[in-house]
Amino acid sequence: MGRTAKNADPAVDLRAAHTHAPGMLATTLPDDAVFAILLLAFLLDAAWGDPSWLYRRLPHPVALLGRAIEMAEPRWNRDDAPFLRGLAFALTTVALAGGLGWVVERICNGFTGGWVLEAALASTLIAFRGLHDRVRAVAAALDRDLERARAAVAHIVGRDPARLDAPGVARAAAESLAENFSDGVVAPMFWFALFGLPGLCAYKAANTLDSMIGHRNPRFERFGKAAARLDDAVNWIPARLAGLLLVAAAGLLPEASAPGAWRAAWRDASQHRSPNAGWQEAALAGALGFALAGPRDYPDGPVDDAWMGGGRAELNGADLRASLRLYLAAGGLIGGLLAAAWLAL
Repeated sequence: MGRTAKNADPAVDLRAAHTHAPGMLATTLPDDAVFAILLLAFLLDAAWGDPSWLYRRLPHPVALLGRAIEMAEPRWNRDDAPFLRGLAFALTTVALAGGLGWVVERICNGFTGGWVLEAALASTLIAFRGLHDRVRAVAAALDRDLERARAAVAHIVGRDPARLDAPGVARAAAESLAENFSDGVVAPMFWFALFGLPGLCAYKAANTLDSMIGHRNPRFERFGKAAARLDDAVNWIPARLAGLLLVAAAGLLPEASAPGAWRAAWRDASQHRSPNAGWQEAALAGALGFALAGPRDYPDGPVDDAWMGGGRAELNGADLRASLRLYLAAGGLIGGLLAAAWLAL
């Protein structure tokens, strides 16, 4: 993994350290403790998410990154060689984010119990709880009032909510839940598992770049193309892992169908306009008997996309709650796999 042992005594049997209770990790954390850090980060995010009391006083790390990109973009985005400028901008931003992650990780490595701080910092870049709460708010609003539901879904989708009817709001929220299960949960943890905090920070930079400049409009069509392709590349494996997790999670719920999830993902994912999002959207749709994606409108123009899944498109709040149960089951699988990996090493 390229990660140094944190405060480990060379005389200690590092592999045997995993036989102790988790509380013992503060003094015997071995080189392969990436799974212990990831598990704690995931549990912290699942329990508390992004506390509003904290981020009323401090800017969120992703918000800081977004502000930096917003400030720097006009200086880089010029008429001469916009694609090359955009490529250089994307690579520089990702490298700086990864370098910052490396510095912070080295600081955490320097004192006893630093792995706890590293896990806490990593948890701020995982969005499991936040995504769940946003989609739950849409489901609750759909039970009461369409305008409230449109306002709630505007926080998690890029399309114009004013043009969505109630089933459209529900589909948009379900699609966001599926896609961001990869972008906000699986992918950050995947890159942390490979490269530690530098990998996680570099991934979040790539993903944030795509969300801000990876658009097909006159301003970003050429300048943001490299960022969009980079985001596609770094999400290629995590998206498919996320789809498989949803398939497996469907097998845990009596209301869902794992075979249906697999058939839909295998059949429909490649038809999606995104090289990655179809795997999660089709898996969720097939698991619960939905039809997701399809033709829809974005600020950059209409999209004539294929349908994911062969079920019904008229979704409601109850369908969103079923989607959330599948999402939570997939999260439980992640936690179980991390715990098993930690104990096995």
